[in-house]
Amino acid sequence: MDSTIPDQIPDIPNPTQIFILSGQSNMAGRGGVSKHQHWDGVVPSDCQSHPSILRLSAKLNWELAREPLHADIDTKKVCGVGPGMSFANVVRKRVGGENVVGLVPCAVGGTAIREWARGEKLYENMVTRSKESLKSGGEIKCLLWYQGESDTSTQHDADAYQRNMETLIHNVREDLGLPSLPIIQVAIASGDKRYMKKIREAQMGINLPNVVCVDARGLELKDDHLHLTTGAQVKLGHILGEAYFKHFAGSAQSSKCCMCLCYLSRLFSSN
Repeated sequence: MDSTIPDQIPDIPNPTQIFILSGQSNMAGRGGVSKHQHWDGVVPSDCQSHPSILRLSAKLNWELAREPLHADIDTKKVCGVGPGMSFANVVRKRVGGENVVGLVPCAVGGTAIREWARGEKLYENMVTRSKESLKSGGEIKCLLWYQGESDTSTQHDADAYQRNMETLIHNVREDLGLPSLPIIQVAIASGDKRYMKKIREAQMGINLPNVVCVDARGLELKDDHLHLTTGAQVKLGHILGEAYFKHFAGSAQSSKCCMCLCYLSRLFSSN
């Protein structure tokens, strides 16, 4: 368990850099969750809490971020380690100073892209939470999106995926009033083999400004062949962090179009 920092810190600072975490179970995190739906409580060093990393709770309050980040958001299943804390620690170490990272967990396991359409509960909840996060004076820096496994079962869903994802990007930017909101999506590494390739091609084929795609293929899967292991989630957090700083931090974010960044786990084999 992550017990190095007390549950309550005296004065919760206001986050300055806000990141939305959304999608389905591999963003919510199933690292360390057994087939019997029990989380082992193991928190890697790269996922430890820090006073300058906060999360927006289900009750819309900023609090110290700790694993499992999505425990009160993705409530129908047991959550474990996801990529969010590893990513946040990468950002924290890079930006330094007085910056405070704010995470807005929104992911829900087992959800298809159609459930994230404007007007649907999941989408509206994501927008509401994102707007609420801004009331403390911070700035939304990026949306991290990992979803698509639930769209690999039928040709209809696979055929519609790219169009639906592009619509989601347009809608969330419009509804948040952030027309250039950076978005990093993760190309899936699991799902129904019949249409997984088609979903991956759709994800990598999106060609919109300030949208990049990182690849989860090659990261270790649990025995269920669907969810990333704890170690893989740590690596994915690093991959997302590197992509953020390469493409969006500072002046680099002006006109990036979608590029599939095939960062595989071998990049970290020497670490």
